[in-house]
Amino acid sequence: MKKIDFLAIGDTVVDAFIKLKDAHVNCKIDKNACELCVPFGDKIPYDSLHVISAVGNSPNAAVAAARLGLSTALMTNIGDDLNGKECLAVLEKENIDTTFVKIEPGKLTNYHFVLWYDVDRTILIKHQNYERHWLNTKEASDLSCPTWIYLSSLGEDSLPFHSEISDYLKKHEDVKLAFQPGTFQIKFGTEALKDIYSKTDVFFCNKEEAEKILNIESKDILTLSKGIQELGPKIVVISDGSNGAYLYIDRELWHNEIYPDIAPPVDRTGAGDAFSSTFTSALCLGKTPLEAFSWGPINSMSVVQKIGAQEGLLSREKLEEYLKIAPNDYKVNKIK
Repeated sequence: MKKIDFLAIGDTVVDAFIKLKDAHVNCKIDKNACELCVPFGDKIPYDSLHVISAVGNSPNAAVAAARLGLSTALMTNIGDDLNGKECLAVLEKENIDTTFVKIEPGKLTNYHFVLWYDVDRTILIKHQNYERHWLNTKEASDLSCPTWIYLSSLGEDSLPFHSEISDYLKKHEDVKLAFQPGTFQIKFGTEALKDIYSKTDVFFCNKEEAEKILNIESKDILTLSKGIQELGPKIVVISDGSNGAYLYIDRELWHNEIYPDIAPPVDRTGAGDAFSSTFTSALCLGKTPLEAFSWGPINSMSVVQKIGAQEGLLSREKLEEYLKIAPNDYKVNKIK
């Protein structure tokens, strides 16, 4: 029975990056709500197309953990099509245990279109309906209790599966949970996922997502952090774009800046996944939460230097090199 340090759970997708030429961005005055605009009813030229297999919040997290040296597995569903085979090949190349990857006969693998303009993107998503279930008896016998479960984006048909995950966590108190909710998990609402929130050891979202989750309009990070923690998570991490990220733990709020870009960003896809999974991986490697908080932004910085969410993910050795040469003002600061 193989020991798993890091078990990522979530949907796998293929991303087709379409780099747009003839487009513009229209933002409201506060710049928090922006729209990607293209001519309607016209033929739109594009600059390039890049198709990247085996991505998605949880596969990205699994690749990050594996490159940092953790024994990693992924629990996901894929179709029995060519895209599914290519996803499997990528995961195996990254030394990720695919024992718990379920191939769905007669179904397609998730395929998303990434409209890439400047350094940011808008993603057209569609999650296939899969038979999502916890492990059967044979599969369970192949899985020793993982040190960490990393739960992220699942499709809109996945609510019953979350109950199975929370039942497993109730029976295995030593297994820690990191939760980075995706689009549909946020739409489910906190009441539907109350058992997941109550078992969460570390929770990740951005500021706008925190407002949606709590159904409030507040830009105050402390208010948002406390609100999320009242749902159950022991540690709350809220990112705020170029303003860095915030860590709420033991009734204390900490802040860290983004790690300085080594070059102008190419594509911001996967920066949040890199941060969250690296933070979790650092905890799994025995780092303190404050140490983990300094690791996350480094992998985010590296990821945005490449197209897609995985190419820029670092080894532990390279990440620690960046940490050693970090500028003096790159440090975790207590706010309240």
